[in-house]
Amino acid sequence: MTVDPDLVPILARIKAAPAVDYRTMPMDEARAIFTAGNAAFNRAPPHVAEVTDLEIPGDDGPLRARLYRPSLAEDAPVVVYAHGGGWTFGSVDTHDGTMRRLALRSGAAVLGVDYRLAPEHPFPKPLDDVLAAIRFVENGGLGQSVDASRIAVSGDSAGANLTLAALLARRDAGLPQLRTAALFYGCYAPDHGTASHARLGDGTYLLSTASMQWYWGNFLGALPQDTDSLAAPLRAPLKGLPPLYLNAAGLDPLLDDTLALSAALAEAGVSFRLDVVPGVVHGFLRMAAELPAADKALADAGAYLAGYFAR
Repeated sequence: MTVDPDLVPILARIKAAPAVDYRTMPMDEARAIFTAGNAAFNRAPPHVAEVTDLEIPGDDGPLRARLYRPSLAEDAPVVVYAHGGGWTFGSVDTHDGTMRRLALRSGAAVLGVDYRLAPEHPFPKPLDDVLAAIRFVENGGLGQSVDASRIAVSGDSAGANLTLAALLARRDAGLPQLRTAALFYGCYAPDHGTASHARLGDGTYLLSTASMQWYWGNFLGALPQDTDSLAAPLRAPLKGLPPLYLNAAGLDPLLDDTLALSAALAEAGVSFRLDVVPGVVHGFLRMAAELPAADKALADAGAYLAGYFAR
């Protein structure tokens, strides 16, 4: 329960700002505030060799995307990245710094995708968009600038949910598995009665249980909380997945989601690495410019991805 000393001034700055309850305001206003609140984390981002904004084909129209190339070498592997934000917020802009750092640390090109957001677009539409992004890379959509035979996926929070679900959907469809995946502090099933929710869900450490209940409601739409669909990938059989890197924050109400996933992966015989970062909160990756623990987490994930790309 001890806060990382490097996080203390960041938390103080966040808590000094006026309190915002996204649940009580129009969605356009809430999204604008969320984006503005993340702008500080993306100032003076690390340099990568090339950044390209593009559109990729989705099932119901084009999707905004952004490609980060750490070098101009044309044989780099690709990581498809799904951002966090409770399936309701977030974009390639709010997670710009995270994706730049992951590209530099892994040596891979990172393709971030703006999947459709809930509640306007509940499950399965966000998952469909992540699958479309993987297909786009797999089918050569990025041209000769990358090695489309080496693909991984990654995501944080809601994006980690979509990343895991995408691997399961591909397995169930009989498609070739991707090289590996990196999942950061994911929400894998709408179970709000875990020990970590009870201990950490009052909002002291930014994310609250009440907020997660709202986010899940947005994402599930008409689906019940006990759904066994891929909206809750923790409830699916996990055999046949590629090796996974799992990262969890020690002061996160969602900590037990990742611990439960790791136990289920072990039972299913899936290879994985689990890192629990003590003293940090949900969403800490976006603080990497100021928080050494976040930069190290991205370095560890990048090294894990690079190891499987090299095999």
